Amino acid sequence: MEATITKYSETNAAKNVLGAFSNTYKKDAEYIAFTPYRICPLGAHSDHQLGRITGFAIDKGIHIAYGPKQNGVIEISSLQFPKRAQWHIASTPTEKQGDWADHLRGATIALNTRYPLRIGMCAVLDGELPIGGLSSSAAVIITFLSALCRLNNINLSTQELILISQEAENKYVGVACGKLDQSCEVYCKKDHLLFMDMQDDSYELIPTSPQMKPYKIAIFFSGLERSLAGSKFNMRVDECRSAAYALKALSGMEYGKFEETNLRDVPYEVYLEYKDKLPYNWAKRAEHWYSEYHRVLAGAEAWRKGDIEEFGKLSFESGKSSIENWETGSPELIKLYDIMTKTEGIYGGRFSGAGFKGCCMALINPDYESSILKKVEKEYLAEFPHLKGKFSMHICTTADGVNL
Repeated sequence: MEATITKYSETNAAKNVLGAFSNTYKKDAEYIAFTPYRICPLGAHSDHQLGRITGFAIDKGIHIAYGPKQNGVIEISSLQFPKRAQWHIASTPTEKQGDWADHLRGATIALNTRYPLRIGMCAVLDGELPIGGLSSSAAVIITFLSALCRLNNINLSTQELILISQEAENKYVGVACGKLDQSCEVYCKKDHLLFMDMQDDSYELIPTSPQMKPYKIAIFFSGLERSLAGSKFNMRVDECRSAAYALKALSGMEYGKFEETNLRDVPYEVYLEYKDKLPYNWAKRAEHWYSEYHRVLAGAEAWRKGDIEEFGKLSFESGKSSIENWETGSPELIKLYDIMTKTEGIYGGRFSGAGFKGCCMALINPDYESSILKKVEKEYLAEFPHLKGKFSMHICTTADGVNL
């Protein structure tokens, strides 16, 4: 779960946190750790209803430089935010404070209830890409937990790490996310597609076929930041759950607590029979979920066969469903998606993350990299010239998940 300083010292982001730590504390950091960001080309808006997902970790992420504080105080700053945060492991605020460090306060409480903490930390964090759409919150939590566990001699299993990270977002921050982000950041392997069932947490790492055409990952940032807690993300989750609850009632299936109801519980045939009786918005959310479930299955088979063009086509279809059925996407993201669908050399892509702001991801043919970047930038900034200087593009590759 941790990395030595020498392993990551050659990257700019690692140098940034090491330098900032030294400037702040007038000494060198004792440790440094890294967690990659993730993308989900298929399986979006599915994990919280126990669907199936696909994912890659990418070679950009969150770095932390840190050292112990024997008095139990956690003192942490981020190079992406102006204010340093501080709390004590034994008296972490039970209510969120409304700043960037709420995810880490939630993680402290979730870890401390399972493994009593003794040692705090002084730390500096930095992210390699702009915030929004790449699971930066989950990556920050996992990076922070890796450091706090090392200092307190705690060895978490992969399942514990994922559940504690999810609990911090669900219970403390108030985002009704599933386990997609954390699972990708933990389980992914370079040059493999993660294919995972969120119902039982079983997963497969499907290797890139030798017959597959070459590919890279392009990230197009809209220039807009976003907060899941402040968006309609939680409402969409409730609409899915409401659809599942109604379908069970309409079909005579047994149902229990609302918060324990998921679309995965409802057979597709039941949905087809009763979908016309659902409220319009609930039916659209369910349509996205079921169609996305089938796209994931088809995408895993396409990847197994080395057919990146079919895989990319399915990812474009996923993006279309997110716009029409999930009803997400700002005008900026929708424009980016539209440009991507009409750009030669892009196999496929969609919004990355919740899709309310943030970025789009695309699988591209490296031979077209230069022309893709020129075309996307020109057409996007022609539509949104005020975002010049905020809009950015980044080329990435797949990467291993965090090393436990």
